[in-house]
Amino acid sequence: MPSGTIGRKLALPRRRREHSMSGPEPLLAQRYAVGESPFWDAQQAAWYWVDIPHGLICRLADADYRQWQLPEMVACIAPTADGGMIAGMHSGLFRVHLGDAGVARLTPLARPAELRPDMRFNDGRCDRQGRFWSGTMCLDMGLARPDGRLYRYSQETGLSVPQVDDLIVQNGLAWSPDGKTMYLSDSHPSRRLVWAFDYDIDSGTPSRRRLFADFHHYRGRPDGAAMDSDGCYWSCANDGGCLLRFTPAGKLDRSIELPARKPSMCAFGGDKLDMLIVTTISLNGPVDDAGAGLVFILQPGVSGVADTPFGQTSVVR
Repeated sequence: MPSGTIGRKLALPRRRREHSMSGPEPLLAQRYAVGESPFWDAQQAAWYWVDIPHGLICRLADADYRQWQLPEMVACIAPTADGGMIAGMHSGLFRVHLGDAGVARLTPLARPAELRPDMRFNDGRCDRQGRFWSGTMCLDMGLARPDGRLYRYSQETGLSVPQVDDLIVQNGLAWSPDGKTMYLSDSHPSRRLVWAFDYDIDSGTPSRRRLFADFHHYRGRPDGAAMDSDGCYWSCANDGGCLLRFTPAGKLDRSIELPARKPSMCAFGGDKLDMLIVTTISLNGPVDDAGAGLVFILQPGVSGVADTPFGQTSVVR
């Protein structure tokens, strides 16, 4: 389990020139069982991510590393407009208030009726209008149960009915820069698919689901994802040890090798949104995976799109 060190100073990679390219480097030496859900907080100039089974929220600002222990598994986090955080966890959706000395306070928001004790939330993030989306999955992936569902949560209407069902391992949520296309993947080995949807930005409703990328033709499984300013979809190829970039037409146009076999999610950040952070998994991974569990950072030569905090209305139209 990662150490509980709070406020430890770390040596970080040097900042590089705008739009230059660099290969992946470890962001810090600490390893995580299932690193996930990274995001960049521009106001704090800080990276955040989680370690799912250990119930940790982690933060790195400049060289100051901190982590907070939660009472249950935390799978996904997103910033809120009031400076807090929203999270998808084992037992539901929560507001998270990060305090001093690694202590966090939780406020329950919603628990779907379909969420059984042997399930949890998984991948999640906000759309361009500040609505939080997250999906559920069975804890035992080996059962391959298609019990997962995707939900929308907003301040105005609360938790939606399931918007997509029949998911085994929900993953890969992202929205195009104009917010009018939603992406979703199922990363289970028996699925390995990414879909695109038309997205009604006023109602927050996806429609016209179609196949975007079939990972049976590529390396790995489509885990977490990020969107760049060109409208291209970056997918973490779990078990494939690379990042794959797809154009809006679903064409693979770039691959970046990683020093870890199981990348889990990526996110753009930094002052110019030109840095890409990648979390990875060590739990149940191959013993010869030298980079397992590390968090990597690279400069891919393109910039990302800023996330809209939960509860903050975007001007995207």
